[in-house]
Amino acid sequence: MSVEFTLNGRPTSLQSPPESPLLWALRDEAQTVGVKFGCGAGLCGACTVIVDGQQTRSCVTPVADVAGKSVTTIEGLSGDVAKAVTEAWIRAQAPQCGYCQPGFVLAATSVISADPKQSSDQVLSQITNLCRCGTYDAIRLAVGYALTSLQGAENHEKGAAR
Repeated sequence: MSVEFTLNGRPTSLQSPPESPLLWALRDEAQTVGVKFGCGAGLCGACTVIVDGQQTRSCVTPVADVAGKSVTTIEGLSGDVAKAVTEAWIRAQAPQCGYCQPGFVLAATSVISADPKQSSDQVLSQITNLCRCGTYDAIRLAVGYALTSLQGAENHEKGAAR
C-alpha cells in the first residue's frame, strides 16, 4: 500500500508500511536525511518536521497519518518566516554540533508562522526540543532575532503603505 502526500511542495508516494514511523520513511525512502533520529520516543525533537503547519515528531508519527497532508523537512523549508528563522540561527550561531538544529529550526518556523506577533517567551514555550550541547541561550537569541526581523518588516510595510 502506498501513502500519498506532499513532501516539500512535491506530490510524493511512499511504499513504506502504513504503521512505519514517518522518520524512517522520510530518511530511507524519500532520502530526506535532514530529519534526524534522536530518542525514538518523540521526546527530543531531533526528528521534528512540519505537517500541515504543525511541528510534528516524525519518529512517533505513522507514515499513514500524513496521507493527503503536506510535510516539510529542513530540505524543503521556504518562505519569509523560514528565511527569517534560518538567518537568525546563523546570526546567533545557534548550532554547536548541529544534530538537533533542523528540528529546532522547523519547530521555530512552525510556531512563529502561526503568529509572528508572539513574544520570544511565547514562542519558546511552544518549542520542547532538546539540545545535548546546551545551545539554549543561542536558540533564545535566534528566536528573538527572527521575531525582530519579521516584526520590523511588518512595521516597515505598514509605514510604506501610509
